[in-house]
Amino acid sequence: MRKQNEITVEDLCLLDEKDYLLVDVRHESAFNHGYIPRAVNIFLEDVQEKSKEFPRDKKVILYCAKGVLTDKPAEWLRTKGFDGRHLVGGYIAWLKANFAKELELGREEEKPLHLEIEKSLRKKFHRSIFSKFAKAINQYELVQAGDKIAVCISGGKDSMLLAKLFQELKRHNKFPFELVFLIMNPGYSVDNLEIIIHNAKLLQIPYTIFTTNIFDSVFEVEKSPCYLCARMRRGYLYSKAKELGCNKIALGHHYDDVIETILMSMLYGAQIQTMMPKLHSTNFEGMELIRPMYLIREEDIKHWRDYNQLFFIQCACRFTDTCSIEPNVDGTGSKRMEIKHMIQEMKKSNPFVESNIFKSVENVNIDTVVAYKARGVKHHFLDTYS
Repeated sequence: MRKQNEITVEDLCLLDEKDYLLVDVRHESAFNHGYIPRAVNIFLEDVQEKSKEFPRDKKVILYCAKGVLTDKPAEWLRTKGFDGRHLVGGYIAWLKANFAKELELGREEEKPLHLEIEKSLRKKFHRSIFSKFAKAINQYELVQAGDKIAVCISGGKDSMLLAKLFQELKRHNKFPFELVFLIMNPGYSVDNLEIIIHNAKLLQIPYTIFTTNIFDSVFEVEKSPCYLCARMRRGYLYSKAKELGCNKIALGHHYDDVIETILMSMLYGAQIQTMMPKLHSTNFEGMELIRPMYLIREEDIKHWRDYNQLFFIQCACRFTDTCSIEPNVDGTGSKRMEIKHMIQEMKKSNPFVESNIFKSVENVNIDTVVAYKARGVKHHFLDTYS
């Protein structure tokens, strides 16, 4: 029997949008990867304080990742006189229902959606996305003739766009290279894996999937499980790519990731370093990591996603299945969001702050640096001061 504070995805779809306020209580980083249309993002811990601004003549519908965190807050709203509801199954349930509608619509209209998405990269987003992708490849010499590249797909907006960009580059066929679209399943839930595979099929990405037990390995780790998970994922991706005959793996980091990393390393790591456009692997001989989206802005990625009505998930691990407030367990995601907000504030008084941060690590004046490291060796200005 359904509780008074519950609402299903089916019921939500029947409501007129003027009759409800939809509140996504997940962390901002998860919201940025994908959300239900017309939702506002209010952290779960802020719902009570923000409720002063909620309308009393509408349903106030809360949702998290899987509907496990919003039952009590919705009930609390009801005790305060609001028509509080929580979405059963959360964002994941809405996604699955939306996918079913996509398939039905596609059958009715016989409309290959992936062709429209590819067309958008050639037309509407050619300058803001594809041209910057091609520029990074040329400027940093990321792809050479004869390469076999494993394009690593995590399921988020960035990696899915990366796969489509490589398909578009391959279509131009200016020089011979091979692609493998690699999805690693480190222990996803059935629902999360289904969403990733659905999007890959929707976008016509011919993926290769392999399974590891990384989530089981890090689930009980108390200190920095997300850092350990990321390191293990990278290792497994290198290993599988090399097994498939690849010499490079491609990741979907973008321009905003680069400038945020620069500031994070200074403010939290007491060092100056950046996210490099390419790296030689230290543990897998002959393998290289490349970041072809190095010059693409995150806002343009979001615009591409929303324009094509695509919906993704940020992270499909079991921590984020039940946790909507914190971006990850060791706090690095929280620090990254702090940096994002800091940059936005600085941008209000200096519109060039982002490009200045990006260019700063290309314009290092060694003569004015007290000390620096090169190939692991520390050099001090006193070494050559006379």
